[in-house]
Amino acid sequence: MTPNPAPTLRRALVTGGSGDIGSAICQRLAEDGCHVIVHAHANLQRAQAVVDAIHHAGGSAQAVAFDVADGDATRAAIEALLADGPIQVVVNNAGIHDDAPLAGMGDAQWKRVIDISLHGFFHVTQPLLLPMARTRWGRVVSISSVAAVLGNRGQANYAAAKAALHGASKSLAREMASRGISVNVVAPGVIEGRMAGDAFPAELIKQTVPAGRAGTPDEVASLVAFLCSDAADYINGQVIGINGGMG
Repeated sequence: MTPNPAPTLRRALVTGGSGDIGSAICQRLAEDGCHVIVHAHANLQRAQAVVDAIHHAGGSAQAVAFDVADGDATRAAIEALLADGPIQVVVNNAGIHDDAPLAGMGDAQWKRVIDISLHGFFHVTQPLLLPMARTRWGRVVSISSVAAVLGNRGQANYAAAKAALHGASKSLAREMASRGISVNVVAPGVIEGRMAGDAFPAELIKQTVPAGRAGTPDEVASLVAFLCSDAADYINGQVIGINGGMG
């Protein structure tokens, strides 16, 4: 059994929290004093491994698993989490690739990628907003991609889903700013990890990234953690790239 978080800790939900970037974000938010709810799609063991690492470092965390593309399942999971109190930080990091040129892309490829990144953003964030607003403080950060800014061959579905987060976040920022809630987007470029390893060999990175290297999950986590802090209170409605100068 995971102990209930101390009442003084801000509660943070990180979707896709068991992946490379997600786990780095979870651990950094825990270091900064949040009780972190580590989300996984189906593999609760992977989320629990991140929780165990946070506990080992002296932090507070718990694991949950649900499909963010399933509105009913997500709402049930969120309602159960809210029974313990408001969640004041949400990081929408869940997302998948299913790449193909648009001319050869199947209907399921298009819809599943958008279901997780875009509909998942709505399913997770919407029920958290009013409880968050009642506390007069909150942070919503969504993880996008440089592909949403520049485009990328074979990723029309992924770029469309992530670019939609930009417009949704800018609109939500205008709706919630008066309640002390900021809404921002972080758009990483090539980041070390399982998703980038095969797609971006070292030579291609040198050709496409002005910095000449891939970023690290910890670098993304540092930016996200700053946006989730009190120090970032006046940063709102922004799309912030972290891409080594790609654009």
